[in-house]
Amino acid sequence: MKALLLIDIQNDFLPGGALAVPEGDQIIAIVNQLQPHFDLVVATQDWHPALHKSFASQHTNHQVFQTINLNGLEQVLWPDHCVQGTLGAEFSEELEPRRIEAIFRKGTDIEIDSYSGFYDNGHRKSTGLADYLRGKQVRQVFVAGLAADYCVYYSLLDSLEEGFKTYLIEDATRPISPEGFKKAKADIHNKGGKIIQSGALL
Repeated sequence: MKALLLIDIQNDFLPGGALAVPEGDQIIAIVNQLQPHFDLVVATQDWHPALHKSFASQHTNHQVFQTINLNGLEQVLWPDHCVQGTLGAEFSEELEPRRIEAIFRKGTDIEIDSYSGFYDNGHRKSTGLADYLRGKQVRQVFVAGLAADYCVYYSLLDSLEEGFKTYLIEDATRPISPEGFKKAKADIHNKGGKIIQSGALL
């Protein structure tokens, strides 16, 4: 069975949002077209407590996008985003929700960030996504969403690590940094992931 994994298609990552990914809204029509072509569609949702330690606002004398050490891990300091219960944390109204069978929330621990849909950044806690996919007899995972060089990339790495045959749908994602995405794609390729376009599935 093959699954479509939709990463963080939330208002705060779309144009006008607190941590907008350039052209992030342009993936939604493609994602909606893709959904009927999969046996299973699941989504992840960034779901931060209001005082999350990955927010620059929680660190005096630090600026947005600075990097610090947070509990032993390198941490980019982000603008406040995807705070639990806010409009910014909600999925885009343009995203077709009916085929999404399950939603896995991440970034809920105030002390540690979670880019991947599978684990927090220290791999200390699992979201349960891998076990859920295995329980559904999924063998192939196709990843789309935001942002390509962060949450999509780390979700892909963990999917590969969990033993799934994993594909990045390149035109169904957008990066924060094109340079960062170029490095991410090289790493995905080197670790056995496949990079395809949506046209191969439609």
